[in-house]
Amino acid sequence: MSGFSTARQKMVDGQVRPSDVTDFRIIDAMLAVPRETFVPENKRALAYLDLDLEVGEGGSQKQFLIKPAVLAKMLQAAEIKDTDSVLVVGRDGGYAAAVIGKFAGQIHSATGADGNPAKAPFDVIVLNGATEIVPEKLYGQLRDGGRLVGVFAMSLPQRATIVTRSHDDFGNRALFDAAAPVLPGMERLPAFVF
Repeated sequence: MSGFSTARQKMVDGQVRPSDVTDFRIIDAMLAVPRETFVPENKRALAYLDLDLEVGEGGSQKQFLIKPAVLAKMLQAAEIKDTDSVLVVGRDGGYAAAVIGKFAGQIHSATGADGNPAKAPFDVIVLNGATEIVPEKLYGQLRDGGRLVGVFAMSLPQRATIVTRSHDDFGNRALFDAAAPVLPGMERLPAFVF
C-alpha cells in the first residue's frame, strides 16, 4: 500500500466510520477516490486530515475541500440513488463530484448560488460548503421530492441541514452541528448599522 492509500484507509476508518456513516457506497467511494489529486502539490500531505483544506491556487475565490466526515454524513442523509441527477455546488476542484459520481446517476456542478438552471431539475443538490443565505434559486432547481444538503450558517451553531421539496413547499431538518467555509456567492450581505 502506498502512503496515500494507507492515509485514505485511515481517513475512512478514523473519521468517516466513527461518524455513523454506514452506507457502503459512500465508504467505498471515499476509499476509491484519491483525495490527494485534488490538492496542490505543496499540501498533499494534508489531504486526509480532519480539516477544511484550502486547495485554491490564489485568486479572490477561495476553494476548499470540506472535512471528509462532514461530506460523508451529508451524502448519507441525502440518500442518493443510482438513478439520481445530482448537482454539486462549490469550488473544490471536483473531489465531492468524483465521490458522488461513484454511486449517482448523473453529476453536474456549479460554483455558486445560481446553480445550473439549464440542467435542472435535480433529485439532489449538495452544497460543498456553507451558506449564510437561503439559497432560493437552488431550491427552485429541485425536482418534487428532491433534497438539498449543506451546512447552513445563518445562525450559530452552524448545522448541516437537509431541505426536501414537496410541490412548492420546502421543509428542512437539522442533521448535525458542523462548520464549513462559506461558498462564493452565498455570503451574508453586510448590514449597515448606525
